[in-house]
Amino acid sequence: MPRGPPAMRLVAMDISSHAAAGGLYSFKSWYAVRLAPVRRGLVAANVPPAAITMMGIVFGGGAGAALALLRPGPAAGAAVAVLLAARLACANLDGGVTPLGSVLNEAGDRAAELAALAGCLAFAPAALVLAAALAATLPSWVALAGAAAGLGRIQGGPVGKTERCLLLALLAAIGFPVVFLGVLAVGSAVTALVRILRLARAARTARGAR
Repeated sequence: MPRGPPAMRLVAMDISSHAAAGGLYSFKSWYAVRLAPVRRGLVAANVPPAAITMMGIVFGGGAGAALALLRPGPAAGAAVAVLLAARLACANLDGGVTPLGSVLNEAGDRAAELAALAGCLAFAPAALVLAAALAATLPSWVALAGAAAGLGRIQGGPVGKTERCLLLALLAAIGFPVVFLGVLAVGSAVTALVRILRLARAARTARGAR
């Protein structure tokens, strides 16, 4: 895994887009800066991005296990928060070491989030968990569709990836799974709609500039 300009450019573009995204997602640029020494170490050690992606999935699964096995309370909330923070770190790192890592990051993100949400099957209605899991994928699919159409990747929104992690940590800390999973599902769907509207506006602007 050579150290080179393409990976660094990916990181710079990532940080720039996050700064404009709004919501908790805007803190990802701060997180990326703090992870820069780790990223450089991984590149220097030739750690394959697939290994980082797999670790992110493991951390997501660990958060799911903590949700399923621990009773709601401060200890459960802290455990889930730490595991999901590690999962977000892996999502940040695998996309920054090589261009291939950016591709793996997308698949790993979806798998890690589904693994975390799967833990909710231990105490919440399966239909609600499934709805939350499906809705959680929508914002990313919309963002990827926009990028594929040449309109740029739209980030941010009321309930993006970072906000969903926060909701799961709060669920672990205080319970009320139906409430938090409902907010996660509806908020994710609203976030996808907001991104679609932003993409539509970007498409109109692009046509008007021709």
